Amino acid sequence: MESIFGKEKDLIFMQEALAQAKLAYEIDEVPIGAIVVNSEGDIIARAYNSVERDCTQRAHAESLAIEAAGKYCGDWRLSGCWLYVTLEPCSMCMGLIRLSRLAGVVYGASSPLFGFSLDNAEDLWIYKRGIVSVVEGVGVDEATELLKEFFHKKRKKSG
Repeated sequence: MESIFGKEKDLIFMQEALAQAKLAYEIDEVPIGAIVVNSEGDIIARAYNSVERDCTQRAHAESLAIEAAGKYCGDWRLSGCWLYVTLEPCSMCMGLIRLSRLAGVVYGASSPLFGFSLDNAEDLWIYKRGIVSVVEGVGVDEATELLKEFFHKKRKKSG
């Protein structure tokens, strides 16, 4: 599966999200990056995880990118826009994606601890019915490697 932009563009956009994740890595945040792309294929927002810096769970890359896109558009409704994020969104972020009227989300690595796909089956009907299109596994190798490297470094540091 792919977004409306096609596989080639999905990879290009995911590289932009990965660049944001690398910025998070540099400031010792979990390396997750996100971008929002409008229906014309223009990147209208970029963000990276800043949960530790901002001391709030709300500072997920997805949340910050969606907020920036809303300000850019002058509207909280982001109809026709797509979110690209390096890690599978959590339930909080998927709720925000739905509420923001995003057309879809493209993510890289799966999140076995907090990913929205771990929610109960009754909640997943929204995504299976196509209310929000979900494309998984784009740039998965690079996204996974960046996360593994980050947590390996963290464990090594803490002894």
